[in-house]
Amino acid sequence: MSVLPGGLRVCVESVPQYGRGLAAVALTVAAGGDDDPAGRHGTAHLVEHLMFPRSGREGSADPAGEGYAALVAGAGGVCNAETHRDHTVFHTTVPAELLPDALAWEAGRLLGFAPTEDVIRTETDVIGEEIRGAGDAGRYWESALGALYPGSRDSFGTAAELAGITAGEVEAFFRAHYTAPRMVLSVVGDVDPARVMAVVREVFGGVGVIGVAGVARAAVVARVAGEVRTAEEPRAAEQTRAARDIRTAEQTHTARAPRAATEIRTAPLPAARPGVAVGHPLPDPVADRPAYLAQAVLAQVLGRSRLPALARSARDGHRLTSATVTCGYHGQWLASAAPDLTLAVLGRAPGTEVGAAVDIWRSVLRAVADGPLPEAEHRRAVNSLLVAWHRQADSLPTRAVALGRDALLLPGSAGPDALPAELRRTTPAEVSAAARALLEGPVTVTELAPQKGTVG
Repeated sequence: MSVLPGGLRVCVESVPQYGRGLAAVALTVAAGGDDDPAGRHGTAHLVEHLMFPRSGREGSADPAGEGYAALVAGAGGVCNAETHRDHTVFHTTVPAELLPDALAWEAGRLLGFAPTEDVIRTETDVIGEEIRGAGDAGRYWESALGALYPGSRDSFGTAAELAGITAGEVEAFFRAHYTAPRMVLSVVGDVDPARVMAVVREVFGGVGVIGVAGVARAAVVARVAGEVRTAEEPRAAEQTRAARDIRTAEQTHTARAPRAATEIRTAPLPAARPGVAVGHPLPDPVADRPAYLAQAVLAQVLGRSRLPALARSARDGHRLTSATVTCGYHGQWLASAAPDLTLAVLGRAPGTEVGAAVDIWRSVLRAVADGPLPEAEHRRAVNSLLVAWHRQADSLPTRAVALGRDALLLPGSAGPDALPAELRRTTPAEVSAAARALLEGPVTVTELAPQKGTVG
């Protein structure tokens, strides 16, 4: 890990053993849905889209208007991006010999960020389609997070709020958040770290430095950025209070007499079939990493062995028709900083009320909490996580993204290669304790109700 004079952190890892002549670049930015200005939900998501310009500009790295994605595809590479609640990540994979070009294009789209109103309108329409096509699981997750942590925002946005956004507002958000100290550049693959750093120092020297032409324009950007911060401060304070209240409540329970969980009922959400979504806060992956990893193992225990036995046909006398559990942001554990969730989605058989389905969920948790968890069951759950990790470790972009996220969101992390040993150290007793924490902590309950015309 190196730090450029402007504050940009750079991580370069040579892995020729599975780089095979390729290189991946990930740019991770500490800006996501939680940073959206009031009344402009989806700004972070829009900026992500606008980092793939569809038209060129005189003096830019792409004056012909090919667009960043076309430049990458023309080099035989691939690129994509994701906006999360607390960060946005861009990742590109190219042949290793073309890495200097890819780095120059990455720096170029940061330095040349100046979207036009026409391009903004095009991308807001695209985002509107993405919002309409978003899966149900995302809505359930966002509902639970918002109930536990008021002020948290999903990463997609709101089409109506984006409809009136201007180029000035977009650029103000970019200038306020896409600064060098808030970004990590990670490069992984069949590369020479010294040569990579030489190129990075050359092409990224001005990245993250606000260079606005004209005093009037600078004043506008500063004013809008100030409005963004002002709008965010109450929400940030509210989130901090909510998180503190949850931690205080969790710390006051006693081992002798487990208290009843604080249940937060949210507004029902439409669904194809009757169900219920149950959300639980996760421990901080930085301050309490062992407890967080125990929750990841618990989700595997529940999803692989405990819940499938219950999710059978109602003809067999069971009251659940389906049951899934995910740990972390939309099922991606260690992909976000706190706050984060475990989410169970339970399908209800005809005649099964919401409360009864939640009671079944709690009974499954209680069986694990009362333990001891069988060693063989624990080992299978850990092994399934290890297999998934090894599959991902062979993916250059996934590894580059993991390095960037660790550096930006999980300070103090020993890196992705330390994770297998950490998982193996997780004990059955810790998994039982994780189940008790879910039983005794706050919980959100969201009824999933079929709408008229859907199958019940």
